[in-house]
Amino acid sequence: MSKYLIVGGVAGGATAAARMRRLDEHAEIVLIESSAYISYANCGLPYYIGGTIKDRSKLFVQTPESFGVRFALDVRTQQTVTAVYPDEHTVEIRRADGSIYRESYDKLLLSPGAMPIVPKIEGADLPGVFTMRTVEDTDRIKTFVNEHKPRRAVIVGGGFIGLEMAENLHEQGMQVSVVELAPQVMAPIDFSMASFVHAHLREHGVGLYLGQGLEQIASTASGALSLRLSTGELLEADILLLSIGVRPRTELATKAGIALGERGGIKVDAHFQTSAADVYAVGDAIEYPHPITGQPWLNYLAGPANRQARLVADAMVTGSSEPYEGSIGTSIAKVFDITVAATGLPAKALKQAGLPYQSATIHPSSHATYYPGAHQLTLKLTFDPKTGRIYGAQAVGIEGVDKRIDSIAQLIKNSGTVADLVKTEQAYAPPFASAKDPVALVGYVASNIISGKVKPLYWRDLNPEDLGQATLVDVRTPAEYQLGHIPGAINLPVDELRGLLDRLDPMRPIYVYCAVGLRGYLASNILRQRGFADVRNLVGGFKLWSAATADYNAPARPRELASAAASCHTTQSDKPCVEIDARGLCCPGPIVTLAKAVQELEVGDRLRLVATDPGFVRDAEAWCQTTGNRFVEGGGDRGDYYVTIEKADRTAASEASCSSSAQPQGKTFILFSDDLDKALATFVLANGAAATGEKVTIFFTFWGLNAVKRGGIVPPKKDIWGKMFGFMLPKDSTGLALSKMNMGGIGSWMMRRVMRAKGVDSLEALRDQAIAAGVEFIACQMSMDVMGISREELLPKVTIGGVATYMQRANQANINLFI
Repeated sequence: MSKYLIVGGVAGGATAAARMRRLDEHAEIVLIESSAYISYANCGLPYYIGGTIKDRSKLFVQTPESFGVRFALDVRTQQTVTAVYPDEHTVEIRRADGSIYRESYDKLLLSPGAMPIVPKIEGADLPGVFTMRTVEDTDRIKTFVNEHKPRRAVIVGGGFIGLEMAENLHEQGMQVSVVELAPQVMAPIDFSMASFVHAHLREHGVGLYLGQGLEQIASTASGALSLRLSTGELLEADILLLSIGVRPRTELATKAGIALGERGGIKVDAHFQTSAADVYAVGDAIEYPHPITGQPWLNYLAGPANRQARLVADAMVTGSSEPYEGSIGTSIAKVFDITVAATGLPAKALKQAGLPYQSATIHPSSHATYYPGAHQLTLKLTFDPKTGRIYGAQAVGIEGVDKRIDSIAQLIKNSGTVADLVKTEQAYAPPFASAKDPVALVGYVASNIISGKVKPLYWRDLNPEDLGQATLVDVRTPAEYQLGHIPGAINLPVDELRGLLDRLDPMRPIYVYCAVGLRGYLASNILRQRGFADVRNLVGGFKLWSAATADYNAPARPRELASAAASCHTTQSDKPCVEIDARGLCCPGPIVTLAKAVQELEVGDRLRLVATDPGFVRDAEAWCQTTGNRFVEGGGDRGDYYVTIEKADRTAASEASCSSSAQPQGKTFILFSDDLDKALATFVLANGAAATGEKVTIFFTFWGLNAVKRGGIVPPKKDIWGKMFGFMLPKDSTGLALSKMNMGGIGSWMMRRVMRAKGVDSLEALRDQAIAAGVEFIACQMSMDVMGISREELLPKVTIGGVATYMQRANQANINLFI
């Protein structure tokens, strides 16, 4: 009769023990587990803390007693294996009372798992600081939350557990911030895909501190935690979760002289045999070659651990020669309302491994768009540019993410290619999918890239400095273009493109883009076949570019502002909600409509207003801060901009109010003039004020807009009035004239020459200094509309606002100047 000794339970050890018993009814099987639990739902722990899983007992698949009885196992919990002696085929075990004994084995399986990385940071042992890996960790956090009722939570680490905990602590009513040393959350996916997760976290009020590390933890006089980040910024928290990552538990193997691999895990062969005779290892503690790169890697996933446990049991009991094929790292997580999943290798891992690759990104719907409830998802594929072998896939969306990633994962595990994706046959009915499923669709796009039917342009390659050598063309409709576009792009709608070819230089590279990539593909076909040799289509379109280039670093919103409602019908409130359609009105029309409508409300009533003015959401939030009404939420959806406002009692002080009781400070300037000397004075004063550390805003209206124009831009097609203004106005700031003694331009030329001779910075240099100093540049939306000035004619750092935006800034300032 053989004796098998297993160190560690859960996915690896417990699964192997059950499989061993099924293979050999007579063997002696001993399972040693240092904790009190041998089989529990590790991945369900965050949801128990958040309250989604209310019954703690449901986390346990088997108790030690029931598991031991069912499979006739000798289960010993709360005992720790402290040493392995391979030559003697024995282990040393410490009981809970501290006594030591030895146990022999014929074959030994190590499944010790992984342990949280706890950085060597001052204060990491303070009360309120936790890691989470085990049931015991979970119980400690749950007890702390129940007893102390923390209001502010900070999570260090933006991995799967960190973000799941962010959601669940948020569900407990906390204001949550995530600190992540990398520039993105979710390491298994690429930065561009993580950007959609960043945006979703911000929508739910989660604070993001990306590219920042935690350097010190201290206690405050009130008993809270004070956190100092690597940037010097200080955060306060009532509870801190360190979710930086895990490392394999290899202490036993190291002490026993068992070989470790390049990545620090226990090195095993295809049958999980270690370097020691009759000693095997599985789970989070091992490293094994990746099926695609062939390089060793660590994989902390429950699915592969269960697969390994079954194979190792077969090898240990029956001598099975079936080799382990390796794991490609298929993973998935829920982050508030969205699902994030990945399989195989992202672009950044392929680049690190030195493998040539290309990628395709699409934004299809989860099911047929004509059937209610369809949601857009984003799917990215990485593949070999020559053979078409699929390297990896990532998806982010509200629904349909899991089944697409699972489908592609099976192809990757079987060395499938892009051609196999095209042949994929998916179940189709309108509630579940589209006739052209996203899996097949991304295969078609990748096939076009491989065949050369389309030349891809990736968002990282679209540098503003390079646009002097190429023409950037937005092929969406004029309405879409006006609502937001890539700076420097001209608008040539795809449906009108054939009649607008004379606006393009066939000798220059042409970069085209649309919303998601389809119209850009159509446009690139038109241009290539009409004599334009170098045409590239922006992969993922404006949707991907705008997500990947946005800055999501921001503090957490106060908890009462973190819940956003998409409409009155979905608002989780019994309070009345009025809906108003203000689409088509230009600034200040929507804000005037909002103000009038709020006057008719009772205190506590809500109003949802939809507009098409790009600056409206920002204006509405500023109006809320000025008037003391509550800004519940705001956002955009397919060209519509919406806000939900709750009328507040302006005579009562309330934490829910957006108004501030602080004394006004800061400086606000309105630049109405485009005279060179007045513009110079404005920027000199703004730079001086900014040097004192105060908040400075310049609001550019009417002729003052010429001071923030930039040269070298081909303006979009304008109406007759826009053309007339364009003819009369300066092309950029270098065309500004003096207010006196201009003498047909001679005066301004002399002024600039004298400034250079005396070492005085030019208008453009002063302007750049102001931007670098953090001076806020706001262009008046109404003035732009009237004068026919488009967004791309202005500097990239200029934002768009309206009357309410200026009034809110002025209300917060102690000096306002009109120039």
